[in-house]
Amino acid sequence: MTYENLLVEREGAVAVVTINRPEKRNALNTLTISEIHHAMTVLGADASVRAIVLTGAGEKAFVAGADISELAVMTPAGGKVHAAAGQRAFDAIETLGKPVIAAVNGFALGGGCELAMACTLRIAADSARFGQPEINLGLTPGYAGTQRLPRLVGRGRALELLLTGDMISAERACEIGLVNRVVPAANLRAEALALATALAAKAPIATQYILELVQRGAEMPLAEAQHLESTLFGLIASTEDMREGTSAFLEKRTAVWKGR
Repeated sequence: MTYENLLVEREGAVAVVTINRPEKRNALNTLTISEIHHAMTVLGADASVRAIVLTGAGEKAFVAGADISELAVMTPAGGKVHAAAGQRAFDAIETLGKPVIAAVNGFALGGGCELAMACTLRIAADSARFGQPEINLGLTPGYAGTQRLPRLVGRGRALELLLTGDMISAERACEIGLVNRVVPAANLRAEALALATALAAKAPIATQYILELVQRGAEMPLAEAQHLESTLFGLIASTEDMREGTSAFLEKRTAVWKGR
């Protein structure tokens, strides 16, 4: 895949997607959002890709936000279309059915924080900074930041970040549950790849179902979520991978997953 604002590489069963606008601190313009959506759709359909690492080019920013030069001239109708396109792209990440790890290498502000939140897990360099500063521009978040942030960190902490527009450190982001782990900046890529490789080695159908259960179940009443869980548990009991996994355990050998 060749893109103007993305780099896509392979490390075995892991795809590494790099937002490549370092001169703009990897700000999200319309083209970049479209390319992210396209790349995730293609990688999601590729059975040889079992996990994805998403990061930003350079050392300063993961994604410093939306491209303000575009936002400044948007009409109300255009703004709604733009926000909806960003939401669809980020939804595609969240519902991909494969783990997507955000390797946050610097500023993750506004749309960048929203992009990280759409990923399955977040590993941050110790130099990373997070925030939703839209209020300082007279704006609200537009790529589902007002929805994902409270679901990750709780309503009170989310409102504090959204209403103050303040940046927080990687360590603070980890304390409140926005980030899974913080590592030295020099180790970020290696740590993200190691985690992605470990996840890529797991049973792919089980991974897909776990992601679906957590994502969909969070929006359901408990009884409905439990029904979904038992339904998918029944479905996975029909798979070759389930038979392989249980046989491998009993035979004390490493399972070989087929994804079927």
